[in-house]
Amino acid sequence: MEITESQIKSIVGEVMAKMQLGSSVTGMHGVFPDMNTAIEKAKEAQKQVRVMSMDQREKIISKIRVKIKENAETLARMGVDETGMGNVGDKILKHLLVAEKTPGTEDIKTQAWSGDRGLTLVEMGPFGVIGAITPCTNPSETVLCNTMGMLAGGNTVVFNPHPQAIRTSIFAINLLNEASLEAGGPDNIACTVEKPTLASSDIMMKHKDIPLLVATGGPGVVTAVLSSGKRGIGAGAGNPPALVDETADIAKAAQDIVNGCTFDNNLPCIAEKEVVAVDAICDELMRCMVEEQGCYLASPEIQDKLAHTVINEKGALNRKCVGRSAKALLSMVGVEVPDNIRCIIFEGPKEHPLITTELMMPILGVVRAKNFRDAVEQAVWLEHGNRHSAHIHSKNVDRITEYARAIDTAILVKNGPSYAALGFGGEGFPTFTIASRTGEGLTSAQTFTKRRRCTMSDSLCIR
Repeated sequence: MEITESQIKSIVGEVMAKMQLGSSVTGMHGVFPDMNTAIEKAKEAQKQVRVMSMDQREKIISKIRVKIKENAETLARMGVDETGMGNVGDKILKHLLVAEKTPGTEDIKTQAWSGDRGLTLVEMGPFGVIGAITPCTNPSETVLCNTMGMLAGGNTVVFNPHPQAIRTSIFAINLLNEASLEAGGPDNIACTVEKPTLASSDIMMKHKDIPLLVATGGPGVVTAVLSSGKRGIGAGAGNPPALVDETADIAKAAQDIVNGCTFDNNLPCIAEKEVVAVDAICDELMRCMVEEQGCYLASPEIQDKLAHTVINEKGALNRKCVGRSAKALLSMVGVEVPDNIRCIIFEGPKEHPLITTELMMPILGVVRAKNFRDAVEQAVWLEHGNRHSAHIHSKNVDRITEYARAIDTAILVKNGPSYAALGFGGEGFPTFTIASRTGEGLTSAQTFTKRRRCTMSDSLCIR
């Protein structure tokens, strides 16, 4: 079999990445031994970035897009190899999505009012150096997407990545700085430390030169950021339910739900985590999932084994199970299935631990509801008030509206897979920092800016 030029480039890139990060980060751009130095270097770079024209910033962002596309497979393989989570194919798609659809400087828009008493402008200015905490579930995707938006707003950024994904995060940060330098920009537009810890995170959150903190992760890290006394953007957990009523296209709903649930082995925070189906169509929906979409129907015995395997005695997730495939999870409980098994499904009450817990793995519990009203009530309960994401499959506009008002989430996908909300098979832009807790929703360049009003009294109004 012939190897294409793009495959050769990808293989070479992966080998070089492993060689560079094998034992040392010496020579990697934006990587420093301690957090104070990283912040100092990012501050120096921000002095240059803030006076750049929008065109200059956009040139850097355009180069970043090219770099991401060239390294998409390398980044995907590094992420899977380092964390053991997700799958390479879907991670490649996520990186390409970041490269192609993340908003740049076009997201920074000026408002203007002109009238008898002059002209007023509201412009969007930078915060300065932003401190960001990133997860191990989408490490390079979050670093790359955030930096593009932050740079567009005139900021630089210091990351405290999840320690389980530090190699992948450092590679992404180095890539960002290489892109800036190649486009005529400064080094250190994105910085980090060689070994991120809770202590380095604490330094970042308390540092006088960090005016804005952005946390993407679990409830603990978000709470810490929001308790820092500084402006914080918190992108926390979710447990997105997918509601299916009797008016839905059941075969399509089954396909969309399984596609969304299994994408990157259920790592995206927006992915379908459980299903609430009205009684009239519940059996048909589950049949379609098993017979047409490659799902494994777990018996009560297998459900119990899975629950004890993926959730420990303290109620926390077993990290060795997060982001694993359905086949891998079933093998952990002694069940061998063919490679085409995509998802594990079962019917259970909403209180079932595999349903009420955000698992981030392709295990999908189905809760049976008496009717639509009961389905809404159960879905709202399962979302746990995170106000993050939810999904519905229905052809009744009034019902969709009722559900949207009741669930009150930052994201609501109607009649499609969850990833449509991020511009993958749907309209809109992607982000890997969805700030439901602090209300920003899907973050982009304008999220990372301050509004400044400039008023010229009785002048510059030409009529």
